[in-house]
Amino acid sequence: MKKIVSVFITICLMVTLIPAVLAEKAPVKKEPAKYMIPASVRNISKENTYPNSTQDLPLLQPSDLTKKLINSSKVKIENPDLIRMLNETSINSTPFAVGYRAIIYLGQWPLNYESSETSSNWEYQKINTNYFDNRGGNAPYQIKYVQEAQKVVRGGLTSKIANAEDVKKMMLLKAMEKTRLPLAFETIIGAGTKNDHIYNIPANRLGYLYAYAPAVNEKGKVTYGEVYLMLKGSRKFIVIKNVTSQGIGAWIPVQDYVSFGFVASERPR
Repeated sequence: MKKIVSVFITICLMVTLIPAVLAEKAPVKKEPAKYMIPASVRNISKENTYPNSTQDLPLLQPSDLTKKLINSSKVKIENPDLIRMLNETSINSTPFAVGYRAIIYLGQWPLNYESSETSSNWEYQKINTNYFDNRGGNAPYQIKYVQEAQKVVRGGLTSKIANAEDVKKMMLLKAMEKTRLPLAFETIIGAGTKNDHIYNIPANRLGYLYAYAPAVNEKGKVTYGEVYLMLKGSRKFIVIKNVTSQGIGAWIPVQDYVSFGFVASERPR
């Protein structure tokens, strides 16, 4: 009887310890990267004298037929333009399609983009310098940001690649999803744009207020392939041939944000 009781206790202890052991071995979920905006960076969308058009690239919703075709492919398809073309495709089935066979070549496409790294450069391009000489002053002088001339800030791919516009769209969508920042491959800061933040230039100093346009650096891999639409009887599916991959990077400016750097110096810079 004592042996039975001891065995029973041992089993109970094992059952109680198993969840604890499994909990220790459970993989720790990684939190998504947070893209914090530094205090030196300010939103000037309301003050910008040039109204930038919002870069709106929502994920295109595939039709029921397009969903079936995409799911039939062994290679992931994310290209919005290819999805749009498939959405416009209409294939009528017929009960007399037994033995029917057709192969339709849709061309070579960039099929998807896989992001490997997304980082920010808050001083991507200098766009303005405000300056005041307070070397003859007896008290601090207050200076504010005023954009002296209109500035166009452009991003782009870091190397030549086939179907560049399609690739840029996919990279832009991925970067916007990861950073939650207003991104565009071109942004404009209008002349006369201001910001109310005050910078004090001490007496007997020169003051320099630098303004920079920030940007996001997106890096990853784009996958290409030849797309074929296959029709066999009443079946419809996609086959991808000659699949290739290529590494690519891009600089994508942040719209309507400016990064500031203030320096007070005894000598001209």
